[in-house]
Amino acid sequence: MTLLQVMAADNAADVRVRTTDTAEIGAELAKHGIAFSRWDVLADAASTDSDTLLAHYGPQIAELNASGRYEHIDVARIHPDDDNPEWPATAAGARAKFLDEHRHAEDEVRFFAAGRGCFYLHIGDAVLATVCEAGDLLSVPAGTLHWFDMGTRPDFIALRFFEEADGWIGDFTGDKISAGFPTLDELLTAP
Repeated sequence: MTLLQVMAADNAADVRVRTTDTAEIGAELAKHGIAFSRWDVLADAASTDSDTLLAHYGPQIAELNASGRYEHIDVARIHPDDDNPEWPATAAGARAKFLDEHRHAEDEVRFFAAGRGCFYLHIGDAVLATVCEAGDLLSVPAGTLHWFDMGTRPDFIALRFFEEADGWIGDFTGDKISAGFPTLDELLTAP
């Protein structure tokens, strides 16, 4: 489920908004300059190779990138592999990479073709936990403090849009604020 939970930055228990209504989510995020929209979902995205996936979303990509701003567009995939004894360590390492607060020098634009992940946007006195699922497109403005949780069992396919080849490099703040907020798994099981 696509979900937005807005919490006080100094007290995660102070929940100001919790909604799964995509129109409400879009409106709330827009107040902070964050673009949110939905694209169609390719039913067999998990079994579709990256080139075919990019071709399928070609018209939407062309519209989003009409200015030619994004010079690098790729597909990131991570799926559980229970037959691989190294999978738990690989998953934990991938998850840990972005769990601390950071920012980027350019917008972070992601379209979830399958699966889910949660962007936690630290804006002023609030944290906006935005769970994105298949079909969700989120554009986080450059310089926005945030972190990302892919859950304890990461499983997603995301199209990523970059202006520069190194646009994904995070500037980590050193603030451990993320430790005080519910994880993706906790958000999904909360009443």
